[in-house]
Amino acid sequence: MISLKRVYVVIGIVFLALFVSLLAFTTWYTVDESEQAVILTFGKVEEGISDAGLHFKLPWPIQSVEKLSKETFSLQFGYEEKDGEIKEFPDETKMITGDENIVLADLVVQWKITDPAKYLYNADDPKEILYDATSASVRSIIGSSKIDDALTSGKAEIEADVRDLLSSLVGKYDMGVSVLAVKLQDVELPNKQVRKAFTDVTDARETMNTKINEANKYRNKQMNEAEGEKQALISRAQGEKAARIEHARGDVAVFNKLYEEYRKNPEITRQRIVIETLEQVLPGSEIYIMNDDGNTMKYFPIRPLETEKPKSEKEGSENNG
Repeated sequence: MISLKRVYVVIGIVFLALFVSLLAFTTWYTVDESEQAVILTFGKVEEGISDAGLHFKLPWPIQSVEKLSKETFSLQFGYEEKDGEIKEFPDETKMITGDENIVLADLVVQWKITDPAKYLYNADDPKEILYDATSASVRSIIGSSKIDDALTSGKAEIEADVRDLLSSLVGKYDMGVSVLAVKLQDVELPNKQVRKAFTDVTDARETMNTKINEANKYRNKQMNEAEGEKQALISRAQGEKAARIEHARGDVAVFNKLYEEYRKNPEITRQRIVIETLEQVLPGSEIYIMNDDGNTMKYFPIRPLETEKPKSEKEGSENNG
């Protein structure tokens, strides 16, 4: 009888120890810096935990904890990379552009879990839904783009449009994830012959653009030179115009003075004009004023007097000095 009681006591101690252990291990839990957690009370979501450290909850089976990563995940669309090897899935990436050409487009979507509760319980398979939404988004955007944009300079715009459309779809599904970035890995034509033909067309277009740019550069150079010559001609014409106007004003002033003298002494002024005209018509010639009075011709030499006058004035100035 005593031994049976001891057995009951030992069993009770064992159950008590198990119960205490269960409380100890299911009451306290830790969350790492790279984790976030959700508290469930009898299977119902109560709250989300994002702070790292040691936390308290009611013991199991009253409350339980679900932990998820905070890291950024990469969804690979159209290919799979494992152990440094890349496996492609061309059937999944084949799509038609807006100008009815076929291209192969694969990409990477950067995403993370922003609401653990919705991620766990609003969708059966959030990753599969995200993959399908990515496929729908990229096909929709490529389907409204031209092949030139998809293969060359329009990739950045296509990436942005796919990210916006994918974010909108993910928001409608309300599955607790957020799309961070979309990066096109490769967009190419389906076979070598088509790729070569497109490359030839692209090269020809680049050559055409180069020739056009060179022609525009030459045209601009010629137009600048012509503009410079035009401005120079205008400047010279304006200078000549101003000079002629001033010259005309000087002639008017001389004429006015001459006319004033003519009014005072018409005969003397007329003779002076005749003499000056002769000096201009016959430069360097000796000019004489002559009077034929019968048999004797009297003349008055003008040029010698003009040359002697400065000499006599010079000698007079020296004597005065």
